[in-house]
Amino acid sequence: MEALALERKAEQNRELKERIAQLKKERNAIILAHYYQRDEIQEVADFRGDSFLLAQKAASTDADVIVFCGVHFMGESAKILAPNKTVLIPDERAGCPMADMVNVDGLRALKKQHPNAKVVAYINTSADVKSETDICCTSANAIKVIESVDSDEIIWVPDKNLGDYVSKFTDKKMIIWEGYCNTHDMLTVKDVEEMKAQYPNAQFVVHPECRPEVVKMGDFVGSTTAIIKYCRESDCQEFIVGTEDGTGYQLRLDSPNKKFHFATKYLVCPNMKVNNLKKVVKCLETNGPQIYVPPHVADKARASLERMLQVK
Repeated sequence: MEALALERKAEQNRELKERIAQLKKERNAIILAHYYQRDEIQEVADFRGDSFLLAQKAASTDADVIVFCGVHFMGESAKILAPNKTVLIPDERAGCPMADMVNVDGLRALKKQHPNAKVVAYINTSADVKSETDICCTSANAIKVIESVDSDEIIWVPDKNLGDYVSKFTDKKMIIWEGYCNTHDMLTVKDVEEMKAQYPNAQFVVHPECRPEVVKMGDFVGSTTAIIKYCRESDCQEFIVGTEDGTGYQLRLDSPNKKFHFATKYLVCPNMKVNNLKKVVKCLETNGPQIYVPPHVADKARASLERMLQVK
């Protein structure tokens, strides 16, 4: 019975993929997929990447339509950088709890308290928050971005764990917001210790959105893209992975002979996983849901994103 069900699912996926390929041609569309998406979504994507890479792709594509398989703030970033494109998100309920932990009123109040500080916002924020920001960053370029800012005082939103990590690489005063990523923040020292005992030859690679005491245990600390690159180029054959489990798709693709163990079975972002092939087909057929960012918000937010893209 199970074999039959799997066969039927594979056949259904094949049909959906064919339909997606056809619709992409008809609509002059591209599919951008974040590394945390389901495997079958990453398979049909024109580009896979982290927030930063996908934002760059959105800004540079010739396509008329961008289907953004990620969460809402990523679709907003694409729309901000490519205002003349139609940006679709397969399921508009795909939010980001961390992005929701900071709001414009709270940020404005903090800016009043620290009038000399510059705001650096993690890209995992809403368009409204980006519009109140001096410059955006990702986990890949956060340290460079902070060093590029002409102020000794930084208001950092919204991820306290990444903020703590970045603060160790700068002499600037960091005023850190109290947000966090629900998924990465679940990983505990105990989880990692148990995995290290089970796989003594494995290296532990970890995302800086994890708790500081967990990050401290890492053999390598970096963004999703940096983790993928490190595992691909490393001589080590076995890894304990401390980031969202969708990353496994690219890790296995790059290094089919290496072993990857996720540090806990709870490293799954439910919001990233709401997208599926049926929803991708439907959004291409119906031209919705579309991402909309009011022009006055988009203009201010665009400036903070473009400043980030200029940091080398």
